[in-house]
Amino acid sequence: MSRIRTALGLALAASALTLGAPPATASPSSPAAAGTATVEEARLERAVPQEIMRRSGFDAAVREFRRSLARAETYPQAERAAVRHGSALWRRAVDRAQGRGPAVGDLSRDDDRPLYWARLAMTRELRLWQPRFGLTDEGRARLLDRLEVTSRGQDSMNFPAGKGVRRIVLTGFDPFTLDRDIRISNPSGASALALDGTWIRTADGGRARVETAVFPVRWQDFADGTVERTLRPVLPRADVFTTVSQGRIGRFDIERFNGAWRGGFPDNENVARTETVPVADPASQPQWTATTLPYARITAAPTGRFPVYDNTSVTEIPAGGGAPVTRADGPTAGSTARAGGGGNYLSNEIAYRATLLRDRIGRPELPGGHVHTPVLQFAPDNTDPATGTVTDPEFVQNRLDIVAQVRSIVAVAAAGQG
Repeated sequence: MSRIRTALGLALAASALTLGAPPATASPSSPAAAGTATVEEARLERAVPQEIMRRSGFDAAVREFRRSLARAETYPQAERAAVRHGSALWRRAVDRAQGRGPAVGDLSRDDDRPLYWARLAMTRELRLWQPRFGLTDEGRARLLDRLEVTSRGQDSMNFPAGKGVRRIVLTGFDPFTLDRDIRISNPSGASALALDGTWIRTADGGRARVETAVFPVRWQDFADGTVERTLRPVLPRADVFTTVSQGRIGRFDIERFNGAWRGGFPDNENVARTETVPVADPASQPQWTATTLPYARITAAPTGRFPVYDNTSVTEIPAGGGAPVTRADGPTAGSTARAGGGGNYLSNEIAYRATLLRDRIGRPELPGGHVHTPVLQFAPDNTDPATGTVTDPEFVQNRLDIVAQVRSIVAVAAAGQG
């Protein structure tokens, strides 16, 4: 996968408390200091994010959160506000995508962008908030983490008890490459919203429950372990898992191999990382992991309008070699990874981390891997970000078709499992 295609692979291609003294937690989701908005949050000043929030009614959720923060007189009250409003934001987005609740605004209900921009508006409120009590940097980081986790569905993947139910874990991503076109949507995030908590009929007639979460497009969150923190509690109980991101124009890909390399494309904070994927216990870290999704069955099934391919290409430095080479049929023995089938951006990294976790928890047979969706495109007369509109009928239909095909693909993947 070329560097450009790598970039497209995600958008074209995380207790009880005493006052002011919360326990240690993961690093904050951004390096910005208290009182300073992040690069990602600063994009909220542009017209498009404001329009998307207004036309979806999600600006009201931000105002409600601001009022709750203003009323918080202690740290525990602030944490409860972060958790309550974060969870409510996720549930609001899921309900909207699945047709529940009032149809507020005139944007298509399947749109993933209101969740993204409203979350950023809420994290900015929290980052700039000056409470009436003492708040340490560690305490603020804890509040930001709770808001991030709950508003992404990362703490709410709860499968029903009992036999005869197949359990599917699916993840999506935020929009990204927003400085290229701030109107961008990510159909993997839309798929997560449309499928969370739903029941589907598998290709062999079984019943399956789908639980989902959405991840940020930020290198640091991945280094901090957001993928493992989210998936470790649920993969032991899962029958199938798939990480999903946006990939190539006009096609789905089942990515066969994932590489342990970050290729350096900037994330949503405009931060670049070129290095080996940082994981716990690097001494036992493999250069490659492989999908265990039933790729032959998926690619042969009539899942929707877009063709689905088994992608076996990788870029590697062969054992004893010095220069990267691209191979069409997977890695060779002893090679060093430079790009998996899904590139060397965060779509490849989430696939690598999830499949490595699968193997490390002792479930190498668990069907799991990465699916790249087609690029979500605007209508041909609405492609200029400077003059185009935030939505159009073709854009909506393309997203609906992609989401429907993701549902069909996981139904095929879950057949015969459980």
